[in-house]
Amino acid sequence: MKTYNKNPEAVSLLTPEQYRVTQEGGTERPFQNEYWDNKEPGLYVDVVSGEPLFASVDKFDSSCGWPSFTKPVEFENVVENTDASHGMTRTEVRSTHGDSHLGHVFPDGPPEGGGLRYCINSASLRFIPLDELESEGYGDYTKLFDIRDKE
Repeated sequence: MKTYNKNPEAVSLLTPEQYRVTQEGGTERPFQNEYWDNKEPGLYVDVVSGEPLFASVDKFDSSCGWPSFTKPVEFENVVENTDASHGMTRTEVRSTHGDSHLGHVFPDGPPEGGGLRYCINSASLRFIPLDELESEGYGDYTKLFDIRDKE
């Protein structure tokens, strides 16, 4: 099984926006980020550790301006923490192994998808298109797309 960790080299290669979001807990602007309207099939991984986080089959348009997912692809790769900043209490989502700030999870997602909305910053993600999963070392995840295609 592949192991993932916070990669210092990957951190050093982050853009200023990626660093602000993942390492300083920032939030990117809605509707002005790379993946909010991406509809291509594929896997979203942590930009720092490479750990698999979300799949396009669980992505939906929440009209919030950030990529939104009903659930993580691997629950053990996501940690939820209480975030009491900005005068409200929210649930922060971080990657387990990369310790990257990803975004927040809210209880207003589609009921048929479990009722949660993982609202995630594009800057914390790297998108791997379905046809590149094998060559990028994520071939085991192609089965997610085969199963969903048959439903």
